[in-house]
Amino acid sequence: MPYTDLINLFFTILIFLFFVWGAFVSYNENERAAAFRMLFISFFAITPFVLPVVFHFNYWYEYSISLWSIGGIAFLFFFLPIHGKISIRNFPKNRFDERDTIFSRRRLKPNTKRYIEYYSDKPDQEISDTKLFFKNGLLQKGTKFYNAFHFAAAKASFTTVEQLENIITCKPSEEKIEVDPQKISAFIEEWSKKLGARDSGVTHLKDYHLYSFGGFNKHFGEPILNNHKYAIAFLAEMDKAMINPAPQGSAVMESAQQYLAPGTVAVQIASFIRNLGYEASAHIDGNYQVICPLVARDAGLGEIGRMGLLMTPKQGPRVRISVVTTDMPLVDNNSKYDYSINEFCSICKKCADVCPSGAISHDDKKEIDGIERWKINPEACYSVWGSFGTDCGRCMAVCPYSHPNNSFHNLVRFGIKHFPNFRPLALWMDNFFYDRKPKSKKMVDWMQI
Repeated sequence: MPYTDLINLFFTILIFLFFVWGAFVSYNENERAAAFRMLFISFFAITPFVLPVVFHFNYWYEYSISLWSIGGIAFLFFFLPIHGKISIRNFPKNRFDERDTIFSRRRLKPNTKRYIEYYSDKPDQEISDTKLFFKNGLLQKGTKFYNAFHFAAAKASFTTVEQLENIITCKPSEEKIEVDPQKISAFIEEWSKKLGARDSGVTHLKDYHLYSFGGFNKHFGEPILNNHKYAIAFLAEMDKAMINPAPQGSAVMESAQQYLAPGTVAVQIASFIRNLGYEASAHIDGNYQVICPLVARDAGLGEIGRMGLLMTPKQGPRVRISVVTTDMPLVDNNSKYDYSINEFCSICKKCADVCPSGAISHDDKKEIDGIERWKINPEACYSVWGSFGTDCGRCMAVCPYSHPNNSFHNLVRFGIKHFPNFRPLALWMDNFFYDRKPKSKKMVDWMQI
């Protein structure tokens, strides 16, 4: 057999096995349409390499050389690490008032002191909020995706989180035990994973990490005073199979559960640090002094994407975050900016296309409060929560970064990170195999109740 036929046969087998591998992975992920399309593409892609071997054209040698040349040029184009204009990471210049969040405002009750004081100089905001919060709301009966069992399960997780409030901050032990910053940081990282965290990271606590005023419960309107030097962020992964049916009930169940999971990790780690004689506070759902995504970003766990959520390299936005702040000496992760995530977000816009409320912008970043960023419309986002009864999650379900953490998808992620010219191709493949606007998946069998 001529060496040209051998080379063609090699590429044929290589390409065929790659797409068969992808089809196998997709089938196991219950992505049957993607699996079928990958099998189809596998036969289509190998055809140019098979033809000269099977039919032996008169100019089969020249044909093969041309084919390899075209393939080589295409490979060099897509996989040369050539960088154009690199986006920069922005840092907020001012603190954000937690009272202005949609979650704080929805808890204000008309005719109470807090309500009157907050809206006294915001009459237009009061009118729009009254209309917004008039809808049934999260986990309420009468909403589109109401299911007594799903909503009761989600409420159970949120209720359990609430029970942790009394132990998020306590006095440290009087005896202070000297620690090695390097060793104790490594200990906390590994122990937190054993406790259930997907990942963790340490950063110096910065002023912009902190809210300016509290917006929940007894801390409403109180200035946030926190002199801790370090912050530890913990991530919990949200199950892709539970998020795929978003905005149905499985998504809010998983969301609630993964607020609880890193919350218990943070509470336990904070207690551990206090037992060593150092101050430590846990920041969990309903009891935040910090903006968790910013802490997690600076701790090296991801970047802030188009949808305003933390985008991690291997789970995308399918994470929930808790934080511990402390004065115990630790080692800062000194994270490097992964600009590839923001650059991919700038061309993708898939989350914006599928957002039921249109809350996610299709536009480029804009300067807001002194920094360039994407800004979602929280009122529009919450409006669908009020009608759905769930916290939606469609953006998380369709994000190309949200695919499961396995070798096949990680190979694509590697290409996105290191090869700028590959990113449009990766987006095209994601749209082709998984659809540009995929429908919500069916819930897993045990959820059919």
